[in-house]
Amino acid sequence: MAAESELGTGVLLFIPYRALENRVFAALDEAGFDDLTPAQARLMQRIGPHGTRLTELAAQAQITKQTAGFLVDQLEKAGYVERTPDPTDRRARLVCGAERAWAAKRVADAVVAEEEAKWEAHIGARRMRQLRESLTLLREITDPWARL
Repeated sequence: MAAESELGTGVLLFIPYRALENRVFAALDEAGFDDLTPAQARLMQRIGPHGTRLTELAAQAQITKQTAGFLVDQLEKAGYVERTPDPTDRRARLVCGAERAWAAKRVADAVVAEEEAKWEAHIGARRMRQLRESLTLLREITDPWARL
């Protein structure tokens, strides 16, 4: 097993993310959103405020259109999303968040804010600001959707 100083940057980024994700899912479960899986939540995070096409969701999540469709079907059955006509193209449909999704998001956002406040208290405001700035810069070269 690698010592802390030997851990790669990716692992060091993943550890706090996983801790945060676990905390969010515990709060979601406690609030009655116990039917949401991590895969569904990760896809749902990519839905824009006015809806997103399934093909865009699949591309952003780096999954197949079939997998995205399967996840959206599950989310729709659970009442988290709705499919609506795309006003810019009658042939296309948008996946839109339903009220249940927005309610779950409010729970998740509160937990994220609480956890980030703990991180800031631990490392200091200046380091937290630098961390966010650094991660934002890295996103420019690691996330093809950052430029959209």
